[in-house]
Amino acid sequence: MPPAIKRKKGEGQWALGYREPLNKNEENKKNDDGLNVRRRIIDVYSKTGFDSIDPADLRGRFRWMGLYTQRKPGIDGGKTGALEDEELEDKYFMMRVRIDGGQLSGPQLRTIADISTRYARGTADITDRQNVQLHWVRIEDVPAIWEALEAVGLHTMEACGDVPRTIIGCPLAGIAADEVIDATRDLREIHDKYIGSPEFSNLPRKFKTALSGCTAHCTVHEINDIAFVGVVNEAGETGYQLYVGGGLSTNPMFAQSLGVFVKPEQTSEVWHGVTSIFRDYGYRRLRSRARLKFLVKDWGAEKFREVLEKEYLGYALPDGPEPAAPQAHRDHVGIHPQKDGNFYVGFAPRVGRVNGELLGAIGELADRYGSGRVRTTIEQKMVILDVPEENTEALADALAEHDLQVRPSTFRRQTMACTGIEYCKLAIVETKQRAMDLMDELEKRLPGFDQPLTINVNGCPNACARIQVADIGLKGQLVVDENGDQVEGFQIHLGGQLGASFGKKVRGLKTTSAGLTDYVERVVRKFDEQRTEGETFAQWAQRADEADLK
Repeated sequence: MPPAIKRKKGEGQWALGYREPLNKNEENKKNDDGLNVRRRIIDVYSKTGFDSIDPADLRGRFRWMGLYTQRKPGIDGGKTGALEDEELEDKYFMMRVRIDGGQLSGPQLRTIADISTRYARGTADITDRQNVQLHWVRIEDVPAIWEALEAVGLHTMEACGDVPRTIIGCPLAGIAADEVIDATRDLREIHDKYIGSPEFSNLPRKFKTALSGCTAHCTVHEINDIAFVGVVNEAGETGYQLYVGGGLSTNPMFAQSLGVFVKPEQTSEVWHGVTSIFRDYGYRRLRSRARLKFLVKDWGAEKFREVLEKEYLGYALPDGPEPAAPQAHRDHVGIHPQKDGNFYVGFAPRVGRVNGELLGAIGELADRYGSGRVRTTIEQKMVILDVPEENTEALADALAEHDLQVRPSTFRRQTMACTGIEYCKLAIVETKQRAMDLMDELEKRLPGFDQPLTINVNGCPNACARIQVADIGLKGQLVVDENGDQVEGFQIHLGGQLGASFGKKVRGLKTTSAGLTDYVERVVRKFDEQRTEGETFAQWAQRADEADLK
């Protein structure tokens, strides 16, 4: 008899006929659309309390409304992954407020500040996707929070879950004097047409969109599922180059350019086509392979473009140019001219950590010195718009009184941290305070250091703080100290560059949290001693002797 042919196991792709759920997550989504949980939260759970919540809603569909249970205080990182969710979670929620494009009006900012103070114990974090995260939210208060947000045009819908997440955009869209294209209208059209639509409320996993005409490339298109990047074609027309399949986590991949030119009026339907490909052809069997990047890697850019054009658009997109190289700083910190003659003032909170009172103060300063408009960035920073030139220094001084730096040190400007073990059920180590302490100490020890240097601190392997593309990426894990005890620490990634290379891991290169500052000081001093004119940390790290990296 001929040998049996081993059939390749299906990946759960709907377009190939795999409609039956292949795991618990897919089963829950088939049983009930995540969007439907909103009505149960308002009508039932907010009235009957936390203990009444169906587990499939609590640990699944609540995410479609921007809600995760937060970590119960006092559970150490050694128990992460070992305990079930119900043992790790508290009876409070993290709530993520969507801020698509990072755009906030004065009333919107004041509303978030008030919600933070009234319902979230004053907590608020600016995330690296332009959102604001609140903590300590009770299920009983969620309807009132939603009502307040929606009254000023904000919401939490699809801020989490297997859906199109917050669409990140340049905070200076329509403002920057040197932008290639103002993407505001195109971003808003996608949001208004498709966010909250059942058409895309059951994707294989999260789906991250970037849309920008910024010359700094502040939306880091290289690591998004789909990104539209402003370009000018040979005819002098402005439009977008299209990138697909970027993402980090435990299997990082850079997005691939499709080599096309997308006209602004085509943006929404092209986004619809790419998102539909992910919905229909995305892998659903294993959660670990359910991101678009795995499909793009398997297909390649050429096949992906062909399927997009033939099966979803019904027309061919013309070839298009690649965008110009990004600027050294992609964060919009500092005082810079707008196209209308006013200025914008970008400033750095401490690793995105703010609070309700501080957000209120920022809103007051934006009213006093500008027009009230404020923006969030994907570097956990903020920007006040429309400031007359004569007001810029007074605003910078007023911000400094609140420890919001317009001319921050390299360490304040370029240190980023995820939520960490304080609130996150996935975290292994503390991050926010650790990063703040590191930043403060480095300012004291290296007061003259002024080279660009990104330090990204992550509490687990999932790379929410983008550790693989940082100069110094710190991945939280438990390590063994000199006494043989298991303590909080970090694996170290060095020399990551967006779109070019992921940070390299040197064999055995780890540090305890207690030894972190000494390590970073040591490696930064080595870089400063050995760098050549114009050499970046990433370039130096790639050529440096291994001994100098330890």
